[in-house]
Amino acid sequence: MRPSSSAAVLAGAVLGLAAVTGCSAASKHAEHPAATPYAAKRATDPPAGAAPDGCPTAASLPLPKDFPENLPVPDGTVVTSVEHRTGGRLVVATVVRGGFATTLAFLHTQLPKAGYTPEEGEVEEDDAESDFFSPTVRGRWALRKMPDCKGGVYLTYLTAAVS
Repeated sequence: MRPSSSAAVLAGAVLGLAAVTGCSAASKHAEHPAATPYAAKRATDPPAGAAPDGCPTAASLPLPKDFPENLPVPDGTVVTSVEHRTGGRLVVATVVRGGFATTLAFLHTQLPKAGYTPEEGEVEEDDAESDFFSPTVRGRWALRKMPDCKGGVYLTYLTAAVS
């Protein structure tokens, strides 16, 4: 029996969609629309004022006044850069010395306690990321192990006020 032309079209559409989006459950989901390759690169650049072992030695920059007041930040976090982008977006790059697992656990427990709902996150061996939102803020955090700083991780927050 010969398949109908509509079945062939449907099969072609499914195969085309699988080729475009990827069909593996292990494949990464698309980056958040506000994330850029530049932002991802900056999240893994060594911070200015780093010791030869890659750990930051410079004093932390202050959190900007427009950083969400109740957004939890781990104790001892060193703010390495602040960037204001179009559309009211704010990128705050930090280094945390608490280790990957401890910082990840902090984000998973403290953001919901502060009223932020996580969505579309993923965790891999050396990095993790998640979108989050509250009634007043939408954002994304990204966590990456630092290759040259024992126990150090890059933690980047991207936030924007909800209109």
